[in-house]
Amino acid sequence: MVLLIILVLTLVFLALASTYRLIMLRRGGTAALLRVLPARGGQGWRHGLIRYDEDRMVFFKLTSLKLGPDCTIQRQGIEIGERRGPVGDEYDIMSDDIAVIAVSDRDGSFELALDRASRTAFLSWVESRPSDRTRRMR
Repeated sequence: MVLLIILVLTLVFLALASTYRLIMLRRGGTAALLRVLPARGGQGWRHGLIRYDEDRMVFFKLTSLKLGPDCTIQRQGIEIGERRGPVGDEYDIMSDDIAVIAVSDRDGSFELALDRASRTAFLSWVESRPSDRTRRMR
């Protein structure tokens, strides 16, 4: 009987967590693919949504039950690397109009796969950040 109660409570918790995650995803964001570097070939890509905050960009995986963001990239100290198109088996999940952008911050290196509009929004967000000098004056 105790085992049954534990099982029911676990299922209720999973249902609540997935409902909360669905609500978080439906609040909006920009569709993107992200992978943590280093990665081989076309492996490691995760579908999700990115949202921009004043100081950070957060990534929510579509298939995660984590209550918060799955990945956070800080705006200060962000570095944009090379841009490229999909290669090899990446064409299985991407099209020709997708650009892959290498991004790194203090916490790690990533690749973002974005379409034209999403890429414009991302680069605008990065370029409009305040400089380190103005942040020190506050």
